[in-house]
Amino acid sequence: MTNTAPTAADPITDERLTATGLLEEVRAGLQEAFASQFAEQGLSPLEFEVLLRLARSPQHRLRMADLAAQVLMSASGLTRVADRLEAAGLLERSSCSEDRRGTWAAATPAGMARLRAMLPGHLEVIERWYTGVLSPDELDLLIRLLRKIRDVVRPGAVAGVA
Repeated sequence: MTNTAPTAADPITDERLTATGLLEEVRAGLQEAFASQFAEQGLSPLEFEVLLRLARSPQHRLRMADLAAQVLMSASGLTRVADRLEAAGLLERSSCSEDRRGTWAAATPAGMARLRAMLPGHLEVIERWYTGVLSPDELDLLIRLLRKIRDVVRPGAVAGVA
């Protein structure tokens, strides 16, 4: 990990604050852009994230502990989200034969269908407000840089992924 020296004598004008602030503004702006879409589909942003993580995993399933690490939630917090998704028929849980203490969470066919119905509109918002403002080379660089930072600040974000 490199340590960037301050670019100004006054810490208030430090570029590291600018970089962090811009990242937060982008995140907040995208959350706002997604809000109405999530509401239309009857899912919270977190429920969408859980379904998306499952959908992008082998066999559309992850161990609950790995899923909690990926979405940065406590086990009990994820259990509450999983309870809601399971009650809606979008997720199912089963015992993990490899680890008796573990439980699998899997997206159901209904969960996959709900996610697939949401994705065209979701991707349209992403394209309009985020990736579409970048060239292909800029997007490739952004993805590589974000992964590099993510791997330091959230090393568990890829837990359970082959």
